[in-house]
Amino acid sequence: MMRFLLLFSRQGKLRLQKWFTAYTDREKKKVIRDMVMLVLARPPRSCNFVQWRDLKIVYKRYASLYFCAGLEGSDNELLSLEVLHRYVELLDRYFGNVCELDIIFNFEKAYFILDEFLMGGEVLETSKAAVGASMEEADTLQEVL
Repeated sequence: MMRFLLLFSRQGKLRLQKWFTAYTDREKKKVIRDMVMLVLARPPRSCNFVQWRDLKIVYKRYASLYFCAGLEGSDNELLSLEVLHRYVELLDRYFGNVCELDIIFNFEKAYFILDEFLMGGEVLETSKAAVGASMEEADTLQEVL
């Protein structure tokens, strides 16, 4: 099960965070600081998997954003890398070649897509079409109201 998902820039600014297990605010700040320092300090051509405390950290850089997930020890790293990639594909499908500014100015949409795709740290919906349809329904409802 995924414990958390973080999106941060190359400058270390947090752009999105989703916690699937309970952490105190102090623990969250420490985890965020440690993840940013750990991932940004790694060379560009190094492995995307890191062991940190009792968690496996899987990260991937897309353009100027790092997508970072904290996993339990029994989870599959390659599958989690595919989950991160699917989330980027969903963002690309909605925003049309997503960039950091899309996440900054439309963070509620990024969270909505994530909530449609993942629930409780597990994949809820694998179909890009189904997630896209729910996004269209939400946009239509928002326009009506």
